[in-house]
Amino acid sequence: MKATFPTVSVLITAYNRETFIGEAIESVLRSSLEDLEIVIVDDDSSDQTAEIARRYAAADPRIRLFVNQTNLGDYPNRNRAASHAKGIYLKYVDSDDVIYPHGLEAMVRCMEAFPDAGLGLSALPDPAGPCPRLLSPVEAYRENFFYRDLLGRAPGSAIIRRSAFNAVDGFSGRKQVGDHELWLKLARRFPVVKMPTDLVWDRQHPDQEQNYDSTVEKAVMHEGVQIAALAAHDCPLSEHERDDALGRLREASARKYWYFLRSGGGWRIAQEYRGRASVPSRAILSVAWNRLAR
Repeated sequence: MKATFPTVSVLITAYNRETFIGEAIESVLRSSLEDLEIVIVDDDSSDQTAEIARRYAAADPRIRLFVNQTNLGDYPNRNRAASHAKGIYLKYVDSDDVIYPHGLEAMVRCMEAFPDAGLGLSALPDPAGPCPRLLSPVEAYRENFFYRDLLGRAPGSAIIRRSAFNAVDGFSGRKQVGDHELWLKLARRFPVVKMPTDLVWDRQHPDQEQNYDSTVEKAVMHEGVQIAALAAHDCPLSEHERDDALGRLREASARKYWYFLRSGGGWRIAQEYRGRASVPSRAILSVAWNRLAR
């Protein structure tokens, strides 16, 4: 008898999320798309997160719960969840977020319209036309580096073809920016689908992962993964385009230096950022001169 697999594996990774995980699970169970599985991986929580998830798993055979014996951290745990998945697509729903009832079905329909696509993103409205729209690797990189930040999106905005995820070996484990790094990696090898927005509700609260590192730390890490993507052997941009994109990143770094200088952190924060991001003096002076000339 041939095995049957769900269309989509919803992956919920959790660490000390007893306050929110029930709402996250219930939002998936309300999905208009029923051909799914829910893989929950508790990362050695010290609260009741695993017990709450276990009650849901006992009530619905589509839910499987795994509990880590030691804490792996965010992105290694996302890889652990993906390793248990059986679906054609992977959809991360963070344990403190909510997916709308139509969200999964909309994402899956968009991906199935383009069988070669490896990644779908729903974070940004598209002024170029209605979604879904398919971007080739070079089109995705051009939009990301020359027009707007297409690929700097959180996991909740994405859906991934599982075969593509496996082809690039998933997340590297890099803290904070592992999603940005993975989207850049996937977009080099597979077409990207731009999908409608407002499919997931991203909860904002003081304990979420994105608040753990300083603004300078996050800025430096995001710039680093973009520079690495441009230097990759399979970067789809031409050599001239890569140089242009690096120049734009340097200019953006210089603008960020002036932003830090004017913000509450002042000189100390600006100088920390300049040193860690290796912002050239020429770029800093150029930005200042352009502002004075306006």
